[in-house]
Amino acid sequence: MIRLADIRDAAALIEGHVHRTPLLSARSLGEPVGVRLHLKCECFQKTGSFKPRGALHRTLTLPPEARARGLITVSAGNHAQAVAWAARHVGVPCTVVMPSGAPRSKMDAVRGYGAEIVLHDDRATLFDRLHQVREERQLTFIHPFDDPVVLAGAGSVGLEIIADLPQVDAVIVPVGGGGLMGGVAVAIKESRPATRVVAVELEAGPGLAPALAAGKPVPAPRPAGTLADGMTPPFVGALPLEIARRCVDEIVTVTEAEIVDAMRRLFTRAKLYVEGSGAAATAALLAGKVRVSGDASVVAIVSGGNVDPEVLAAQVFAGAGGGR
Repeated sequence: MIRLADIRDAAALIEGHVHRTPLLSARSLGEPVGVRLHLKCECFQKTGSFKPRGALHRTLTLPPEARARGLITVSAGNHAQAVAWAARHVGVPCTVVMPSGAPRSKMDAVRGYGAEIVLHDDRATLFDRLHQVREERQLTFIHPFDDPVVLAGAGSVGLEIIADLPQVDAVIVPVGGGGLMGGVAVAIKESRPATRVVAVELEAGPGLAPALAAGKPVPAPRPAGTLADGMTPPFVGALPLEIARRCVDEIVTVTEAEIVDAMRRLFTRAKLYVEGSGAAATAALLAGKVRVSGDASVVAIVSGGNVDPEVLAAQVFAGAGGGR
């Protein structure tokens, strides 16, 4: 387990290197479901997602010799960009193993930060390919979601929520590998135990609930063509799983259609350009999946905004009456 003190230390170390993202009220979205909704806008973070918080914290805490060898990670996009950015920030080389079908915009961004991409066709064996390249080149692995130092960095999101809205009643967080959920859940529960933490998974590809039922990480299915690629890692990490057992009050699922609707409404009503996984927490609330009392103060974490414009036009706004 990580503790609140670990998260506070991480927040202090990365302060000034990453953005302190805004917590924006979203009255027009919250009123129809009877809550006072706020959006934690990690879509405004460096590289467009929450990921640099953990990636930079891990990079800064590495021994100098490990950092100098160069970094390597595995990711479909947001963590890949974050590690590439962190490596450039400290001036070391970076290699990223990515699935061949990763979004083009995310691959372009990784290359733009100066990292080398190793493409791999089989998502089920991405980690095997990662370990092969790491051993061949003697690189230092930055895990996307199962490292306590990475989770402590991600937990700084939760500290900022509590600082900006001390009496928050519920925090809704999307789950992929569990790094954001794990860090935020500890930060929230150790700061304000009465606040509910709600984890959101894809209905077509859940990883957290099946892992909790099995008592260990299990392979997570990947729904074909999902917009929420950030929520489709091969499994939920062992550390996030342990945190979820202690700190998550509820797990809900959202459909692809509910995510698309939330993306559209975040764009048209909140003027936020978000990716599928970034809209998942809001989608769960708008679809009535989250149990909250009337007039509750609720925070939905908008975890990222990295979506191809052509995807947004073709899959989110096509046939939507011009987005009205």
